[in-house]
Amino acid sequence: MELKQQLLLLILTLLFATATPQYVRPLPRKTLTIPWDSISKAHSSYPQQVHISLAGDKHMRVTWITDDKHSPSYVEYGTLPGRYDSIAEGECTSYNYLLYSSGKIHHAVIGPLEDNTVYFYRCGGKGPEFELKTPPAQFPITFAVAGDLGQTGWTKSTLAHIDQCKYDVYLLPGDLSYADCMQHLWDNFGKLVEPLASTRPWMVTEGNHEEENILLLTDEFVSYNSRWKMPYEESGSTSNLYYSFEVAGVHVIMLGSYADYDVYSEQYRWLKEDLSKVDRKRTPWLLVLFHVPWYNSNKAHQGAGDDMMAAMEPLLYAASVDLVIAGHVHAYERSKRVYNGRLDPCGAVHITIGDGGNREGLAHKYINPQPKWSEFREASFGHGELKIVNSTHTFWSWHRNDDDEPVKADDIWITSLASSGCVDQKTHELRSTLLTP
Repeated sequence: MELKQQLLLLILTLLFATATPQYVRPLPRKTLTIPWDSISKAHSSYPQQVHISLAGDKHMRVTWITDDKHSPSYVEYGTLPGRYDSIAEGECTSYNYLLYSSGKIHHAVIGPLEDNTVYFYRCGGKGPEFELKTPPAQFPITFAVAGDLGQTGWTKSTLAHIDQCKYDVYLLPGDLSYADCMQHLWDNFGKLVEPLASTRPWMVTEGNHEEENILLLTDEFVSYNSRWKMPYEESGSTSNLYYSFEVAGVHVIMLGSYADYDVYSEQYRWLKEDLSKVDRKRTPWLLVLFHVPWYNSNKAHQGAGDDMMAAMEPLLYAASVDLVIAGHVHAYERSKRVYNGRLDPCGAVHITIGDGGNREGLAHKYINPQPKWSEFREASFGHGELKIVNSTHTFWSWHRNDDDEPVKADDIWITSLASSGCVDQKTHELRSTLLTP
């Protein structure tokens, strides 16, 4: 009897020792209230809501807002603190939305800049000095990724975790501020992200919360387009809602889920032209971002991306896009390589990462059984890190916000389609697809 009890005790001990503790999801957090005392006491010509973005080869766009409508639009910059040996003149805009009038929104493009270099800059000749670092010219390069950011306690946690990541560029696939027509929340958001967005380029595309239609006001995306100008002109696009850029051997295409995308649209025409210019020897990695996911096994927003997928997925497949990143669904999901709903070794890996910290909460319900193309899924707030090591391999990891600590919950090594033979295999298909009227 004593021997049996000892064996039972041993078995129970082993079971408890090896059991994986179940992850308990933390509770929601409230919307942040941003203190504006420091701004109200500052001079009206001091820069606010400073953020930067890539603006063509070796150039960066600096954006800031001033309350003073007469503040000049220029940026002084250099590689030493307080010593500015270059100056760039900019442009300015403003907008009205119902009873709201924006401050003066400044955009100035600085450069040419050295790669992988720290620069110090000042906006409009007044206020504090800011510091930025340009991306490297070659691999490795790291992208931080999170969509549906918002401005809640979880947003603050996500931003803190991204700040710990040694990233070069931040990618945001739509839904920035969740202002939803309340324009002062755009100002709150600009202040919230300034510590990060003023130091590394933020490359964003629009989501449904940027549309801001209300009553008879139909000037869609006026707030977003005025505040977050992206390099659409530099990439041959006619709309700030879709564009492309290249950095360190990576060609990134930011598409618009809320711009026309059918085969007769301007966006579709632009996409075909942009893909035809991609040189996979110079940029072996090809990434695409937009807001509404095409591959989604969450019950939230089922089928919302089907029309855009039907029109554009054949183009992306013919071009051998490596990775497609979307938001919209407030959860995380990673697919296997897939095309046309089926596993395909020459298809793209699709990632849904609409989990930055929005106020609407998480999407907990998934479709079961899990589709064959779906590899990992979880409803938690967090962020992703894409470390492109060289022309053939990249390391993707997703880090959930486990209370106030970033915990890596999913990771995978991804091999580029350029090195797998898929690009060469589909050269004729790409050419015929892109040349078809």
